[in-house]
Amino acid sequence: MLACAADFDLDWVTVMSDPYAEASAFGLQVDYPEDDLPLDRGGRLADLEAVKNLRPYAADSHERLNNRVREIEIFRRHAGDRYFTVGWVEGPIAEYGNLRGLTEAAMDFHDDPQTVAHALDVIVEAALPFISRQIEAGAHCIGIGDAFCSQIGPRLYRAFAFEREKRMVDHIHACGARAKLHICGNTSIILPDMIRTGADIVDVDHLVSSLADYVDLLGDGQVFSGKVDPVRIVRNGTPERIRAAVRMDLRAARGRCMVSAGCEIPPDTPPEHVRALRSAAER
Repeated sequence: MLACAADFDLDWVTVMSDPYAEASAFGLQVDYPEDDLPLDRGGRLADLEAVKNLRPYAADSHERLNNRVREIEIFRRHAGDRYFTVGWVEGPIAEYGNLRGLTEAAMDFHDDPQTVAHALDVIVEAALPFISRQIEAGAHCIGIGDAFCSQIGPRLYRAFAFEREKRMVDHIHACGARAKLHICGNTSIILPDMIRTGADIVDVDHLVSSLADYVDLLGDGQVFSGKVDPVRIVRNGTPERIRAAVRMDLRAARGRCMVSAGCEIPPDTPPEHVRALRSAAER
């Protein structure tokens, strides 16, 4: 990550390379093959009775969680304040999807909302000390990844996700860091609520049609991050097309937008395209 930041003149570094870190602390068994997608080896919550027995993990007693804290320490030791260092936790809805499987999780919202609510509270309760440890290690910001929220609709988002995400954001602020909220997909219908969580950085994916419809909802100090299409524009486009897309988003957001792709940039993207994305921030 440090080499990548140096090569492409990036402004920040992030520990977001293991989205199953917390899930492993809850008991999910995951393998990471070299240059391939993670493999689920078992340990998911088999049924709602198992969900009822979910308990918080201890933030300092699991290898992957400790690795994340060490990564932040390494960033700060080697780079100091040269880069904006972003720690990470999974949001409650995304983590519940990891632990149950997405299909089962979606059904649970309707079959037993009280049990789901219990599990989500456990997830947040476990996340808060983990957030604190990362900030104590030197993270300037904590990202909250809650991608499954774009699939559950606005009613369930407001009932299950909003207050819990806000609690995480408030905790991050109380610890003296900034908060970043990432929900990829078409979040148009929940984007006003995402802004209301108080997250300092609100990620916006390319499926949201225009930032102009939402910029007036931003509070003091809040900015968007996004929203260039990572495949159609960044990987498959041209440097000029990339810069044009960035300029269009910056105009729509009236400058209140960090230059970023809407989600992960594919690994086979030409390096000159990533440099074009970076250079667009200077215009």
